[in-house]
Amino acid sequence: MTEMGVEAGPDGLRRCWWCLGAPEYVDYHDRVWGRPMHDERELFEMLVLESFQSGLSWLTILRKREGFRRAFAGWDVERIARYGERDVARLVADVSIVRHRAKIEAAIANAVATRELHAGGETLDALLWSFAPEPGSAPAPVSGHEIPAKTPESQSMARELKRRGFRFVGPTTAYALMQAAGLVNDHLEGCELR
Repeated sequence: MTEMGVEAGPDGLRRCWWCLGAPEYVDYHDRVWGRPMHDERELFEMLVLESFQSGLSWLTILRKREGFRRAFAGWDVERIARYGERDVARLVADVSIVRHRAKIEAAIANAVATRELHAGGETLDALLWSFAPEPGSAPAPVSGHEIPAKTPESQSMARELKRRGFRFVGPTTAYALMQAAGLVNDHLEGCELR
């Protein structure tokens, strides 16, 4: 079993073990992961990217992130919600993204669901953050072995998202979204970015 703890990065800063394998990971760890996100467009992007990541490495998604931004109209929910079969065909042929038809169709369905939230006077921000555990309710993890793949909150979030028409966001993906968008802080004890 590996340590899965805090290690010094190339610049000497102590970081969570998982980010030290590639510069893209270090940048993501330092600038995005675990930082509270409230912007609708950013939250929608993270929700879609996390759903595309399912079954793949996060590094694959990070390396294609700009391609995703271009392919999905800069994460403009209104535009994506209007995508039709021609757009799906275009996206399935786009080598700059993950070309998985079901995930592409889920991204469009998720834009429709987000648009419906907005039409009802709600926000993705308020919906997602309603599942955030109380800050400080859990101690900082010391090892990656202490970080769960899913939690009761992520299971509840996944159920509610599904009920509202979101797709490809199960409890594990929901928890990864919670980590990425800062609803939980899973930076390890001793990580300088905690």
